[in-house]
Amino acid sequence: MKKLLFTLLIIPFLAVAQEKGISFEHQTNWDKVKAKAKAENKHIFVDCFTTWCGPCKYMSSTIFPQEKVGDFFNANFVNLKLQMDQTKEDSDDVKSWYQEADRFAKDYSVQAYPTFLIFSPEGELVHRIVGGGEADDFIAKAQAGLDPETQYVTLVKKFEQNPQDAELAKKTAKAAMSAYDQDLGKKATARYIDLVGGQGLLTAENIQFLSQGATSSTSPAFILIKENKEKVDELLGGKGRAANDILAAVLINEIVIPEIRDKGDDVDFATLKTRLEKEHPYVDTRVTFGNIKAQYFFSKKNWPAFKDAVNDLFAISDRKVPASTLNSFAWSVFENCDDAACIQAALNWSKQSLEGSEEPAFLDTYANLLYKSGDKENAIKYQEKAVAKASDSEKENYVATLDKMKKGEQTW
Repeated sequence: MKKLLFTLLIIPFLAVAQEKGISFEHQTNWDKVKAKAKAENKHIFVDCFTTWCGPCKYMSSTIFPQEKVGDFFNANFVNLKLQMDQTKEDSDDVKSWYQEADRFAKDYSVQAYPTFLIFSPEGELVHRIVGGGEADDFIAKAQAGLDPETQYVTLVKKFEQNPQDAELAKKTAKAAMSAYDQDLGKKATARYIDLVGGQGLLTAENIQFLSQGATSSTSPAFILIKENKEKVDELLGGKGRAANDILAAVLINEIVIPEIRDKGDDVDFATLKTRLEKEHPYVDTRVTFGNIKAQYFFSKKNWPAFKDAVNDLFAISDRKVPASTLNSFAWSVFENCDDAACIQAALNWSKQSLEGSEEPAFLDTYANLLYKSGDKENAIKYQEKAVAKASDSEKENYVATLDKMKKGEQTW
């Protein structure tokens, strides 16, 4: 009986806890959502998410349940979560929205996640937010969707109505990029370049803005930067590589990324490298290309190929590799690969990360790699250094690893 009483007492508290965050609609459809919004004179807030999206999960688990977030959104919106992907675990409620989710993706250009759409009480799209954020910042972004003067759609309408306003074109292009509205971003950027033209475009602020609008090798922004590489370098610094890095990033996104997406496990990097050099000899893509190649093999867990790609990248780069990057690459190999050549390469990267600064985490990586390679004596020596330099919060884990090493136990 006491157990039953405890259960009865706890139910009201659970209900109160659940009501603190955003209250989303369930077991409904788009027509009913619009009808409710119109009847209550509220805007509609739609969270377009996927099950695999990390930032989507963060918003749902950390931001949406907060009381102040719930207070704002429940007072101003009819709220809906719309799953944009399909999985085997989907409930009947989620499945009932499959067709609508496809329509949203097409009609409202939902291409990145999370995307948050705000509709008027009449069901007309008025604002869009792409990417999450902390509670206060996210509330402020949603607040902008309630004011006709700050709504995204209002800005777009002004842009269409004032084709000779260069600053409005620039403002619209920035907003479109932020909202992941690629077609409008390209259009507004091209209009700004056309209206301002010539030397007026060559300022540091403009180049920073235009670098975001350089979406392909045929875009006006790309061509402008390509034709003014020395001036761009002068404006942005970067030791003579600022323009090159912008152009290289565009080419990788245009040529390499689609191949990786389409070919999956059968990407021919040699052919891609030759194509880049032949079609775009004015850009040095080696470092950017090398980074993507290393990331690819990392994602495929092909550690011998990853090792080769990273070594190639370090060999061609004329810039000092950050210690944090060296440590990250080395730790990935330690955790995932038993191949002796991989371990030796990771040891070299890890040793370089210790040059100039012996961070406890970097010492721990080096010690673990030494231990995995069979050098127990030096492994213990470096792990003791890590323990000595570690903060109180880190020390316990490092001591546990040190104990395993002394006992001859596996640390991976």
